[in-house]
Amino acid sequence: MEQKKDNIILHTCCAICSGYPISYLQDTGYKVIAYFYNPNIYPDSEYEKRLDAERTLCKHFGCELVEEIYNPEEFYSYVKGLENEPEKGKRCDKCFELRLRKTAEFAKKTGINKFTTSIVISPHKSFEKLTAIGEDIAKEYDLEYVAIDFKKKDGFLKTNRISKELGLYRQNYCGCKFSLR
Repeated sequence: MEQKKDNIILHTCCAICSGYPISYLQDTGYKVIAYFYNPNIYPDSEYEKRLDAERTLCKHFGCELVEEIYNPEEFYSYVKGLENEPEKGKRCDKCFELRLRKTAEFAKKTGINKFTTSIVISPHKSFEKLTAIGEDIAKEYDLEYVAIDFKKKDGFLKTNRISKELGLYRQNYCGCKFSLR
């Protein structure tokens, strides 16, 4: 008898960061729905490169990809007043909150009760901070935020290996125009 797989929404920030998380979640029995919502990415051409790489990755893993509408004004409105914050500051927290909130809304709308994010794989991002944000949002929506530190057990090395093997686009900044400074 085939074991029924739990569905999980994986917020994906980029293909480099989501390669290993998709693989890991599939290996642990989840049916992964990759959710690409990143209104913070600047400029439009950068957004398209990252989305195209995510499409390639999801096709490789046989993973459904949901592409949310790209609306940078949503991001600018959400972080208004925090433009001069340093990297890893309050603007970044708000950006994480925006993207995880939208992921939770999508999960709720589709009837999937679990979600997580690939952002945590980055060595530049705080697992603890992202987990706290995810768990707070999950409570609001009566969902479960699945806190997995994808960096553990060489996760960052593994995700880089996957992206290299597939020849995926590699960006050199987090995403927003403020992180280009």
